[in-house]
Amino acid sequence: MTKRRRILHADKIIQNIMNVFCLLMFLQLKGFYAVVSNPILLYSTASDIRVVNTSKLSKVNTIVKDLEQGSAVDFLHRKDLICWSDQTAELIQCMSYNETHVGDKVRIVSDGLITPTGLAIDWYTDKLYWTDGETNRIEVISIEQRYRKVLFWSEVDLARAIAVVPKEGLMFWTDWGEVPKIERAGMNGDPATRKVIVKDNISWPNGITVDYDNNLIYWVDAKLHFVDVIDFNGKNRKNVVKEELVYPYALAFFNYKLYWTDWKTWSIHTWDISTSGPMKELIKSDPVPVDLKVYDGSKQVMPTGDYPCKENNGGCSHLCLLAPKPAGYQCACPTGCKLKEGSNTTCHNTPQSLLIVAQRSAISKISLDSPDFTPYTLHLKDLKRALTVDFDPKSEYIYWADNLVLIHNDLYDPRAIALHPVAGWMFWSDWNEKKPKIERANLDGTARVLLVSERLAWPNGIALDTVKNKLYWGDAKTHKIEVCNMDGTERKELHNSEILHIFGLTLLGEHLYWTDMQKRTLDRINKNTERQAVVEQMANMMGVKAFRLGETLPWNPCADNNAGCSHLCFNTPDKHICSCPIGLELSKDKKTCVEPEAFLVYSRKNVIGHMSIENEQSDVILPIRDLKEVSALAVHVAGNKLYWSDAKSKTINRCSMNGSNMEKVLEWMGLVEGIAIDWSGHNIYWTDTATQRIEVARLDGSSRRTLVWQGLKKPKSIALDPKKGYMYWSELGSKSIKRAGMDGSSPTVIFEQVGKVHSIAIDYERRGLYWAALDPPAIEFAYLNGTGRKTLINNVSMPYTLTLYNDKIYWGDWNTGIVESASKTTGSGRVTVGTGLEYISELKVWGRGRGARGAGSQCAADNGGCAHLCLAAPGDYRCACPAHYRLNSDNLTCDGRIVNTNGECSDAYIPLTGLKNVKAIEYDPVDKHFYWMDEDSHAIRRVPISYSSISAISNSTVVVSGLSRPFHMVLDILGRALYWTCSDTDSINATSIDNNSSSGVILRGENMMPRFLAFHQTKRFLIWNDAGLGVIMRSNVDGRGRVELARAANVTALALDAAAHTLYWAAARQIHAVDLDGSNKRVVWQGGWAGALAVWGGWAYFSGAGAAMRLALGRREAPAQPLPHVPRLVAARAVGKVPTYLPTSIYFHACSILIHIRHSKIVLI
Repeated sequence: MTKRRRILHADKIIQNIMNVFCLLMFLQLKGFYAVVSNPILLYSTASDIRVVNTSKLSKVNTIVKDLEQGSAVDFLHRKDLICWSDQTAELIQCMSYNETHVGDKVRIVSDGLITPTGLAIDWYTDKLYWTDGETNRIEVISIEQRYRKVLFWSEVDLARAIAVVPKEGLMFWTDWGEVPKIERAGMNGDPATRKVIVKDNISWPNGITVDYDNNLIYWVDAKLHFVDVIDFNGKNRKNVVKEELVYPYALAFFNYKLYWTDWKTWSIHTWDISTSGPMKELIKSDPVPVDLKVYDGSKQVMPTGDYPCKENNGGCSHLCLLAPKPAGYQCACPTGCKLKEGSNTTCHNTPQSLLIVAQRSAISKISLDSPDFTPYTLHLKDLKRALTVDFDPKSEYIYWADNLVLIHNDLYDPRAIALHPVAGWMFWSDWNEKKPKIERANLDGTARVLLVSERLAWPNGIALDTVKNKLYWGDAKTHKIEVCNMDGTERKELHNSEILHIFGLTLLGEHLYWTDMQKRTLDRINKNTERQAVVEQMANMMGVKAFRLGETLPWNPCADNNAGCSHLCFNTPDKHICSCPIGLELSKDKKTCVEPEAFLVYSRKNVIGHMSIENEQSDVILPIRDLKEVSALAVHVAGNKLYWSDAKSKTINRCSMNGSNMEKVLEWMGLVEGIAIDWSGHNIYWTDTATQRIEVARLDGSSRRTLVWQGLKKPKSIALDPKKGYMYWSELGSKSIKRAGMDGSSPTVIFEQVGKVHSIAIDYERRGLYWAALDPPAIEFAYLNGTGRKTLINNVSMPYTLTLYNDKIYWGDWNTGIVESASKTTGSGRVTVGTGLEYISELKVWGRGRGARGAGSQCAADNGGCAHLCLAAPGDYRCACPAHYRLNSDNLTCDGRIVNTNGECSDAYIPLTGLKNVKAIEYDPVDKHFYWMDEDSHAIRRVPISYSSISAISNSTVVVSGLSRPFHMVLDILGRALYWTCSDTDSINATSIDNNSSSGVILRGENMMPRFLAFHQTKRFLIWNDAGLGVIMRSNVDGRGRVELARAANVTALALDAAAHTLYWAAARQIHAVDLDGSNKRVVWQGGWAGALAVWGGWAYFSGAGAAMRLALGRREAPAQPLPHVPRLVAARAVGKVPTYLPTSIYFHACSILIHIRHSKIVLI
């Protein structure tokens, strides 16, 4: 061979090699040949996402951690992205990953997801497709722009896995609902392309994967235990793997091998198609593997030339979705939006027709422009009780609350409201069993008219047709939708089919929309034709509003520059009216709202309102929830707060002067009928006619203390003079007015025979006192030193409340409902200030100058140095402690122990809120913790005793939980153990209170039924009654050394007098006693049923049939005395100060702790 021929031959060999190489590269790119024989597997678990090279199976790398419930996973190799769904977090997220570096997580979808189980990425156009087995939707989103669209929503039951084929514009998904199937459709969501390709021999189709080279679909069936294959048209079905499949879930295809996860074997398996097996286990995973993909770029080959959507997003304004040929693509709009008229490429940026739905703690929007009616939750903070909702088309704001109370009389349970701004009307429904009705009034609340009152039960939603002047409403009890004219005439039934509990109703165009609370649906009907479901199974649907953006608004006078009104403008049928929000008043020009220097605040029944005394007469009701029966009222000008007592809820509450920020300050009241604010010392004083006492606390309700409790006869109105250190009050029982120091010292009568005085007020300038008397009715005056008494006004009907401001006196008449003013010196110049206020109970003045009435008391500066209460006194002040706490020797701070202090009221409340069904109580004087057995939560809890209000739930610690029927408990203070009984286990159990560790069962046996417990701290005796054996027993702390003390059946209470070594119990309408050695058994009282027994200091305290009782144990046949301030006693315990060592004898210094279950309160006696 010549040199030339050798060179040509070598060139040919090289050329052949290059040709073969190019062919191999081409085949690899096309997917016909893969040089990777050991691919990387990408798979998810419930808690993370992992990758593993099949050639190094022992080295599994976790690339995403801290998932709540990981589900589907996929990748976009060209952009180094990993994406996954989390079912519990209801998220789809992505992050960058290039096999060496992991980026930050990015949220792609965070709304409208519940169970995203399938995920597939279109690598041609960078879009993400997913299935949701709970919302029953198949959706798509562009990863970059986040344009989102619902593709299929009907006849989707439990869609699971999804796969896309971008080169064909096709997607496939499995559905294992009631009708299991595999479906195919265009990636553009065109219903015409949708087709079921597998419907036979299928049960639980799970994972699905694509052989892109041969146009084949593989899937696994978890119930029938196989892997089958079929072509894109649903033909040529073959079984691939049958043997040994247990619970296959996800499936992946690569290089003629199948990979799948199995939920029963907790493994990833593989199968070689070319050799027909065998099945191999690759990885044993913990947690169980969920979804699975082969992470390789050759699975996402890009086309070499042009392809749909490549250039300029296909000309589409939003979404360019691949589609089957010949078109290859279609422009689409995000869900809720539609194409502009005459365009196939350009969408509106927002929906044009919408529904907004109130869902208590959420508000959702639903577009009416797309047929899927997909709801999306609006991101609103602190939404707690959204029942109704509306939309302002001018500002495009959503509203779910109002700002001004227009009507409050004769309303029982107003539900729906609708406005007709052009006509100047508002309509509302009133939901009441006795008096249901639909009414109309002018927009300012005047000209009220009853429209519908017959054949109504629960009228809920209201909708208006302002073009045809029609009123529509739904009735939740009669299950109907009805219509009438806006004057109430021509009433007729419109729809009555399959309505269970209609709530919201709205009208848009020719359609009525309504929510059904019971069915959890939102439906619509054409006003003249058929019904259509809009949304099914949507939680807490309440009010609904339909509207169309950009609609031309009808004109009314308030539309032009608010008609010159500075704040609120109401159009009425006759004219427009300017009005003001709460806290402002309309000036004399009747257009401008101004902030008044002063105004009246009044209460009547369940209403608190403002009344003007400077500008145009106005009566504004404060929007305060849950007012039941206001009995007393006070204002704190400096704090801009309003305080009131409620006779029915037995509380003192406060709010801002505009009615907002309502909070409970004090609980467990009797009947508070007088409140006064010490603006200098920042304390609140009140009278209680039920408990016959005068009390004080800090303005936040802490450090509560009783000041006067003896010699009172129905104290009523109270007034304070902090500068001089005096308080004044009227008494209905003694018909007198009394005075004492604001510390409760030196109470004395200053005015006698004044009749029944319900209201008093101090004139600080004249040093005088005004009062309103009822017998005879008059308003009187006298100087505070007791001189100069005179009748100022006597031609009045029933002056019930009065107040002062500047040179005028104001009073309200209970009978006539008239509020008047007159000169405070002469009583002349009477002027009517307000009317229609029958049963007015309180009248106060809020005035700017009243915030600082002189220098005040010495408590004004740094609380007088006091740690808790600083109480003004005549010429001085003194520090004081909450009830049953002792002032230390520094006269400033308090001893943090509950003690029985001489000279104080014998009972006081511990400020523990939230107690409900209490079975037993205990107190630990070592750690100062209060224990209670809670039957509702099946637990024993404890909380540290505090000066301030504490919650029994949020501030407590669970000591023992899981008690199905807790019965009684007792505390071993020295041994730091808690013993308790349960009526279902019939046992005595013990727990260490220092570390909450259980000591197990102390006593349990056949026929034994231990119930009530007692414990002798020094003798170390555990004592109980046995309801099964009918005995009272004693033992050591470990349950050994049992001794029978007495035979006793039907025991209702048990108590120990440790000092006298005597046990007491209640049974058979008697109280019995026995010594601890079993001797000297006797009856100490008989007179009726007794329970909740405690013994201390020679007295027995117990709950009688009608009231709490106290019995002197040292006096034979002594009658039991009632404790009138402690009704409905359910548990009692005598507690004392105990040393931490075990002495031979011990002196208990104690008080009793009682629980009043009706008000869930603790009382110290």
